[in-house]
Amino acid sequence: MRGAPSSCPAPSPHDRPSMRTVRRPPCRSRAGGRSKHLPARSPVRTYAAGARSAQDRGESRTDRRRGGIARRRPGLAPSGACVCIEPESTRSRKARPLMKIGIIGAGNIGGNLTRRLSALGHDVFVANSRGPQTLKELAGETGATPVTVEEAARGAEVVVITIPVKAVPSLPAGILDGAADGVAVIDTNNYYPQQRDGRIAEIEDEGLTESRWTERRIGHPVIKAFNGTYAQDILDRPLAAGDPDRIALPVAGDDEAAKAKVRALIDELGFDTVDAGGIDDSWRQQPDTPVYGLRAGTEAVTRALAEATPERPATFRG
Repeated sequence: MRGAPSSCPAPSPHDRPSMRTVRRPPCRSRAGGRSKHLPARSPVRTYAAGARSAQDRGESRTDRRRGGIARRRPGLAPSGACVCIEPESTRSRKARPLMKIGIIGAGNIGGNLTRRLSALGHDVFVANSRGPQTLKELAGETGATPVTVEEAARGAEVVVITIPVKAVPSLPAGILDGAADGVAVIDTNNYYPQQRDGRIAEIEDEGLTESRWTERRIGHPVIKAFNGTYAQDILDRPLAAGDPDRIALPVAGDDEAAKAKVRALIDELGFDTVDAGGIDDSWRQQPDTPVYGLRAGTEAVTRALAEATPERPATFRG
């Protein structure tokens, strides 16, 4: 693989270890127009992304719902450490629309998107294949609502499908029928024929991109994003717009309005984006391409997308 991270069984950045250290130095911020000081020193804790509760992580529910961006500066804390949580101002919270977001899949990517999007104030509904009763801990930690897969997209303005490719055909028929008009569907999936998904003839023989194949299964256009993103980076590496260390994510899709909505949401999460073209171009960000797992800014991501070649390597053929 050309510099892309690997893991077992699926060589995806999504599955990297989910441990981070939280350090909170003295910090001044504004919330509700009043100056507030965060504690001068709070416990240093190392925890997994799936920590059992906010108390396990040394943060309060208020911290999580403020929707602040975790700031990390080289030299101030270990790599991946969260140095300070800067709450948004009341004005900035009012300036952006809050949305109903359905997340189908509560693994590494789905779980961490649930954490961040809930903290930003969005109304998050999360589902998995095992049922809402298995999501009580995640719901208690984040305030998200656990639902069945059939209910996840109901009324949603954004739906995230973050399940194994082989599980896409098992999604309920008409799963998006109750979604809001103009719903943007984010596909985070990668095709791993040898390690997980088995051989899919339409992808390998017809040359479909995995996201085009997903579109055919669900009957709705998708936006390809987060498929080459380390799951832990969603928690650890967001930065304010304009920060020279801000990471950029490639985003592909045919529906320009939906793509714009997804790119705005990613910006809100603390990352830049690069338009990677349409879904037929999304092979440029599939596994084993230069951009897959790349932690870099917009220029490097744009260059990596241009350097990709369409040949699927033997390790990613069934």
